[in-house]
Amino acid sequence: MLPAIRAAIAEELNNMGVAQLEAARLLDMTPSAISQYLTGKRGYRIVFEGEVKESINRLAQDLKAGRVDDLASRICGICAQIREENQPGDACEREA
Repeated sequence: MLPAIRAAIAEELNNMGVAQLEAARLLDMTPSAISQYLTGKRGYRIVFEGEVKESINRLAQDLKAGRVDDLASRICGICAQIREENQPGDACEREA
């Protein structure tokens, strides 16, 4: 899931006008990795929607604005959000 999230963040940064070199610096990656994410050569092509997409967009905005202290923690939060959304049924159904 991590490559898909990184690809989505790179794409959001790109859509915000952030250069690939700057996106690489913000995400602590190489510029070639960012290029591969943006061209679909690296990372899964998963289309995120709803709250997950909003979280990815908010993270990209915060990265651009310099408001991210712990990138790994923010990405872990998005992963947890994805896992929660993909659980069949709600908690009450699972306990029954």
